Amino acid sequence: MTTESKYTKLAINGGIGFGAMLTGKQLKTVIDLLGEDTAFELTTFQQLYVDVRVNEVDEIKRKLEQVGFSCYPVGLYVKSLRTCNFCQGAEEEGMPIAIELNRRIAGKPVPFPLKPAYTGCPNACGEPLVNDIGVIKRGEKYDLYIGGKAKGRDAKVGKLYKEQLEPDELYREVEQLIASYAENGKKREHFSKYISRTGII
Repeated sequence: MTTESKYTKLAINGGIGFGAMLTGKQLKTVIDLLGEDTAFELTTFQQLYVDVRVNEVDEIKRKLEQVGFSCYPVGLYVKSLRTCNFCQGAEEEGMPIAIELNRRIAGKPVPFPLKPAYTGCPNACGEPLVNDIGVIKRGEKYDLYIGGKAKGRDAKVGKLYKEQLEPDELYREVEQLIASYAENGKKREHFSKYISRTGII
């Protein structure tokens, strides 16, 4: 089978910003690139999944990124950071921190898809407490929760792992958790099971 006939799945979203919104220009670009009959899968993680030809991935990613999309691999990777709507303002709710955290972790290979989430205030609209790794901005610092799970009979709220972290401390803690999981997690082992098995929390 040639690369012209092989397809791969690509995850795209509008990046981290106010309201997790897409523009008409972005949607038109997707249609222009992939065609009117392209089927999209809308995920609960603020992403669109699309199938693209393997030999066209780099070019399509480049054109999508030109109009403000972010593109990520699909499968056994850290997903892009799910966020709140930053309704109280970018600086007040730490949007630059969320953007930097996403840059550092999204797309890293892991044993099982890992879902990180961020919210800029205690309202927790980004659902950080029911995802694998959750961050809540509290005052000028950040609380880190791990082990949440939104689905299944074993669904549960994440536990507070570290609190009142400075941004650099937050990045370091999250990156260390992901690196440990990537290296020591069993094949297809959910993150919550990994941290329980290894006694992290």
